[in-house]
Amino acid sequence: MMDLAAGESRQTHHHDSPKGMNSPVREARAQHVTVTEDTLVADLIDGRSISAPLVWYPRLLNGTAGERNNWRLIADGEGIHWPDLDEDLSVEGIILGRASGESQASLKRWLESREAAARQHRVPRSKSNRQSTRVGRHAARQI
Repeated sequence: MMDLAAGESRQTHHHDSPKGMNSPVREARAQHVTVTEDTLVADLIDGRSISAPLVWYPRLLNGTAGERNNWRLIADGEGIHWPDLDEDLSVEGIILGRASGESQASLKRWLESREAAARQHRVPRSKSNRQSTRVGRHAARQI
């Protein structure tokens, strides 16, 4: 190791980063996110766009278009949060190709809770409601 004279500082170079990781990866920040039916795209503040397949992120894959489009940047753009899907991704993880680390058991519980919530929100049409609709249409034809 090199000794430094008083007042001198050691400059850090990209190759000095731990495990050969370049600092642009650690400091990458998103400014915009687009999620399609099969791809996540993050536009970074340095002009790059990075993409990853949605199959790597099952919560995004199973979300509706509205849920996937309801995102916000966190940690000054170092991460992305989807409140409707309870999903958080780091830009660094996307760049490094890290898929979701969620266990199959956890994903299964999440999917089951979504299905249960969807069933509760469905309101079945009652028989009397269907009959009144028919009468209303029939009445409209007579006029």
